[in-house]
Amino acid sequence: METMDTTPTWRRAGAEFVGTGLLVSIVVGSGIAAQRLSPGDTGVQLLENSLATALGLAVLIIVFQSVSGSHFNPLVTLADRVLGGGLSPARLSAYTVAQVTGAIAGAVLANAMFDTATAVSVTDRLSTGRVLGEIVATAGLVLVIFSLARSGRTRLVGPAVGAYIGAAYWFTSSTSFANPAVTVGRIFTSTFAGIAPLSALVFVLAQLVGAAVGVALVLVFFPPPRKATP
Repeated sequence: METMDTTPTWRRAGAEFVGTGLLVSIVVGSGIAAQRLSPGDTGVQLLENSLATALGLAVLIIVFQSVSGSHFNPLVTLADRVLGGGLSPARLSAYTVAQVTGAIAGAVLANAMFDTATAVSVTDRLSTGRVLGEIVATAGLVLVIFSLARSGRTRLVGPAVGAYIGAAYWFTSSTSFANPAVTVGRIFTSTFAGIAPLSALVFVLAQLVGAAVGVALVLVFFPPPRKATP
């Protein structure tokens, strides 16, 4: 997931800010559009939201992959560091700040595009099943990304992650937030995609657990190559 070291940190962080912001704009904006186009039909709303998110995420990863690695997710950045991706602590911090601030800006932008006031969500998403769903969704996301990265198939990350998130909208009870930055950003919209602050906090904790599980699975199934003995 790490790109060439010649790319300056400000450019990398800028790509993470814009990419994460656009991702949240897609999630929130398509959620608002779905509510308006298909009022009263939650299933159709979720279908519209998931399709837009899956396609948009795949495109964003492809666009910014050569600049920052297209993390758009603090847990992907942290997993990259744990798995030996070479991110320095300073760069890891810059990525995380850019991702969280970008996510909030993306929610505000989506609200503005649809003439919807930015407000803190009151949508309670807490349940045991949804928390488990976030663990599963995040573990799967980390496994998808780093299985491809460690097996030399990084060009497939964009479409694979887009497809996985699109599917996870439906097979997880939480609709697969799987991203602390996106979760925080979605606090700032009182629309279809919103999440109340307490729910967001618990989701982030579940995502941390899921990321740890995902890293463990990567290490089991895709260990680093052994160095040849002299």
